[in-house]
Amino acid sequence: MIIADIAKIPGRTFPARRWTRGMVGQTPMQPIQAKGFAMGYVVLEPKGGQVPWHNQEQEEVYMVLEGEGEVCVGTERQTIKAGQAVFLPPTVFHQLTNTGDEPLHMMYIYCPGGDVAHWRQELDGSLPPAGVGLTPALPEGAAPQCVKKPEA
Repeated sequence: MIIADIAKIPGRTFPARRWTRGMVGQTPMQPIQAKGFAMGYVVLEPKGGQVPWHNQEQEEVYMVLEGEGEVCVGTERQTIKAGQAVFLPPTVFHQLTNTGDEPLHMMYIYCPGGDVAHWRQELDGSLPPAGVGLTPALPEGAAPQCVKKPEA
């Protein structure tokens, strides 16, 4: 039996002001190895921490555990808060932004498992900006896409 203890997973910090800890998946960093799906725990910093505008081949669900934010899916934008989940269809661009004064805690699950390019792209600075090239624009009024930590 393998039990993943979130308190013991070091995780990774991303430029868009979030800390992600993969719990289930195919990379060696994830304590529970699974091919069919991936799952993790994410904390978005207050006032703008984000999973930036991106898409992927897998279907995905974000479940907000604590805090509140703004979720954009395709051309739609809505408020999301603790106790709510949102479905993210395959290939549809989406973004989650913490709009509150406290950290936003959420879990993600996507299937099938496998590589999600936006993590690597964000870390190496190559995440396509919203509204440029083949990347659609964010919905009207949405928080701007964050691809690097703001200067202090």
